[in-house]
Amino acid sequence: MSRAMQCQGCLSWGSWTQLSRSLAGECVWMCCCSPPGAAGSCFLRKILCTNSISLPRGYVQNQGGSGEHSVQPSSSRRALAQLRNVDSSGAIKKHQKSLSAWFSHQPNEERQFGPSFSLDAVHVDPVIRESSLEEILKPSPELTIQNQLQQSCRQVISLHNLFDADACGRQVQNVVLYGTVGTGKSTLIKKMVVDWCHGRLPRFELVIPFSCEDLSHSHAPISLRRLITKKYQHLRDVVPLLGTSNLKVLFILNGLERLNLDFRLAGTELCCDPNEPVPPSTIVVNLIRKYLLPEASIIVTTRPSAVRRVPGKYVGRYAEICGFSDTNLQKLYFQMRLSQPGCSGEGRRDRSSAEQENLVEMLSRNLERHNQITTACFLPSYCWLVCTMLHFLYFTRAVPPSQTLTGIYTSFLRLNFSGEVLDSTDPSNISMMKYVAKTVGKLAYEGVMSRKTCFSEEDLQQCFEVEMKTESELNLLEVFRSDVFRFFLSPCVQPGKEHTFVFTIPAMQEYLAALYVVLGEKKTLAQRVGKELSEIFGKVSEDVAVVVNIVSKVLPWRFLPVLFNLLKIFPRYFSRLSGKDKDAIAHTMAEELFKEEDYYNDDVLDQINSSILGVEGPMPHPDETPDDEVFELFPIFMGGILSRRNRAILEQLGCSIKNLAAFEIAKAMKKTVIRKSRKGLPPSELMDYLFFLHEFQNERFTAEAIRSLRTVNLSSVKMTPLKCSVLASVMSTTSHEVEELNLTSCHLDATSLRTLFPVLLRCKSLHLQLNSLSSDACQEIRDLLLHDKCVVSNLRLGNNPLGEEGAQFLAEALAGNRSLTSLSLLHTALGDRGAELIAQHLPQNQHLQELNLGYNALTDTAALRVVEVAKKHEKLDKVHLYLNDISEDGKRALHSLRMDRDGVRALVFLTAGTDVSDYWSHILNVVQRNLPFWDRDRVRQHLALLLQDLESSRRQTANPWRKAKFLRVESEVKKMLAKQQEGTL
Repeated sequence: MSRAMQCQGCLSWGSWTQLSRSLAGECVWMCCCSPPGAAGSCFLRKILCTNSISLPRGYVQNQGGSGEHSVQPSSSRRALAQLRNVDSSGAIKKHQKSLSAWFSHQPNEERQFGPSFSLDAVHVDPVIRESSLEEILKPSPELTIQNQLQQSCRQVISLHNLFDADACGRQVQNVVLYGTVGTGKSTLIKKMVVDWCHGRLPRFELVIPFSCEDLSHSHAPISLRRLITKKYQHLRDVVPLLGTSNLKVLFILNGLERLNLDFRLAGTELCCDPNEPVPPSTIVVNLIRKYLLPEASIIVTTRPSAVRRVPGKYVGRYAEICGFSDTNLQKLYFQMRLSQPGCSGEGRRDRSSAEQENLVEMLSRNLERHNQITTACFLPSYCWLVCTMLHFLYFTRAVPPSQTLTGIYTSFLRLNFSGEVLDSTDPSNISMMKYVAKTVGKLAYEGVMSRKTCFSEEDLQQCFEVEMKTESELNLLEVFRSDVFRFFLSPCVQPGKEHTFVFTIPAMQEYLAALYVVLGEKKTLAQRVGKELSEIFGKVSEDVAVVVNIVSKVLPWRFLPVLFNLLKIFPRYFSRLSGKDKDAIAHTMAEELFKEEDYYNDDVLDQINSSILGVEGPMPHPDETPDDEVFELFPIFMGGILSRRNRAILEQLGCSIKNLAAFEIAKAMKKTVIRKSRKGLPPSELMDYLFFLHEFQNERFTAEAIRSLRTVNLSSVKMTPLKCSVLASVMSTTSHEVEELNLTSCHLDATSLRTLFPVLLRCKSLHLQLNSLSSDACQEIRDLLLHDKCVVSNLRLGNNPLGEEGAQFLAEALAGNRSLTSLSLLHTALGDRGAELIAQHLPQNQHLQELNLGYNALTDTAALRVVEVAKKHEKLDKVHLYLNDISEDGKRALHSLRMDRDGVRALVFLTAGTDVSDYWSHILNVVQRNLPFWDRDRVRQHLALLLQDLESSRRQTANPWRKAKFLRVESEVKKMLAKQQEGTL
């Protein structure tokens, strides 16, 4: 048995199953709160994204006391009077105004993906549950997520009532507010500050917030008064009153885990003088001891692992932030957040309301199923991520070059982990995100490789504990379990798997697996040994160089430099060995990107959409065998992480990826990616490939990869505005002509065509069938065809409701176009008027060779008019008119316009006099391909007419060879009729 496994029994944390115990859900009350994060504040350098939704002020509900409406004691009024006498009340007002502006600042991530929310609005808070030190220390009963969501609320307390008297009637002065990563500690404190700035916290006359992260960077002695005036200059006139009046002061200490506090008298000296210079940690200790400014109130925020750093005798109340345990509050959050005016972007206000309501309704139904997304939204920070993802998927009209899916997840991690170290008392000072990448990333990667998302206790032990060898490593693991584990992993809600763990957000597994690989944590034994030996020999060579330099001055021995040069060979050799992981990373990316077992799945954007909004229809039975897990985001995230912007953010998180490493990986994978992309990919996989190139954010790499794509087939891919923007962004890296772009049945509209305009200009063959394009889309098509750089020669618009108005725009386009040779308007509801408009402008066109007006309800007059104009055209020699309402007389008139006499072929029926038409197979192929999209009864009538015409023509000929041809064609039509009646076509 390994040492790691032997040490397992020594851990106080116990079984991995007990992790779920700390996730107990509580009911949530509503009060004022801030939006997620704030940047630039000396108080909050790390930006935490949590809950943020606006509510009407009348909707506010506070519980647990009257804190906000309590009457100020007479001593407080006298203190305020004293302040006015010394002109200090104006200073406090300036302080309030400064704090309000400072703490209302929104991070870039919040402004980028949705409307900003002011902190003085009303929001939904996470639940705050009153706790105790005994409850924190003792083991909790085992709970699953399902039990948490159904558990009744107890011991809930309002933020404004934290300083109410305790159960024994004692006045509370010190409060410890703790919670795991993502529960909203910093946002809650920001909201408290803003409340005070706007007079909604009358209990205190002065609030002074401090960031323990800032205090941890300074060790020089400083007095409390100097520390306050250094941070808040407006309080110069107020600071002398501290300790000498009855001024009600609240000190806020955010992030206590960043300070190494020693409450022993031998470790931290006593200090009761606000003017005495001492280290900042000493000031904090004496404030909490109530030895310095004993009348002041103090609220401390910290992670669970650091709660015990403050002795219990100095704490009046423990309060735990428990998140959104009520799905109704989750739904309320999403409803208010996604229904904000302007959420859908400019230019979409006419449709935004219906889209937003439908989106909220789908999300609400998914939450009601109590599946994994309900578990994820237990943490307010994940609610923010869900809203950001939906905004990215639905309300982004044009994608800026730096806006990527990987960028969202990277920014999300920065909002939660920026500046965080796992344990400030550990000498390694390892960043929290780096530790997560090494441990959780390993678990995620092994899950991706083995195609699984559920992990047992044994899986967790193998990834987290197998290499634990020292006391320091075990301590770090304990801190991780307490503070971070449930941010990434939570008990599975699937029936029968309650004792397994899954990633709180499924895509996070693929992101962390990608980060694990790109950071080079996945190494072979030879590479690990090579790196260690390289460092050892490198150090030895440096020492030898010093010795050689000294000895050579006394005795110029020639063999010493030779020995030194031989020794330098070793680190170079082992560096090359350890550097082979760049090739391994590139190989992993390429293989995962083109893995054939993932073919014919929905593209990754649709997969993400389904994971958030759910799949419409009945829930699968628990006994049904689930589909194989698809991990197509994994290679895309690897590419996205290598982009310069994401590498810069990861650098802030302690996860360094050098420019040279990114360059070497791109160089190693270039040939493989380009070679495999040329083989042709199914439409959904091709969309994933384009999305990978967009996420990679390497224009040179993308240009070389796209230049090899001459045919782009995205048929049946639902081209949302986001996908259109991605396609346009990727294709814009080159200017080469595209032989064919197939966008059949892609849910395109006029806005989509406008976004894709630069790409469409360069396509020779353009397929836009089955997209419900109407007249407004025809305006875009007209502008496309009239553009001087347009190279479109083959345009297919079949099965779109263009109508007469659309025909007008297309007719104008035909008159001025110089590139189009083939135009298909099959089944586009033109009618006689639309065909007449086409005929009027056709003489001005000099290049069109083929025109398809089939199945447009044309009568004899319109059909003859088109053919009469066509026969005078210089190059137009083929006009398709089948499946129109043409009579027998009209057919004979059209048939009389023979090719040898008039130079135009009119494809009307399957017969040509007493012979079968040369184009019978073409006509039947067109009909068969479009039968699923056409009106069944009407097509049945047309097929019956075609069959009658064939039988009539067969009876008129005596040639046995021709009769045989007629019988063959009749057989094909009868088969088609039979299948159409059976519903198999």
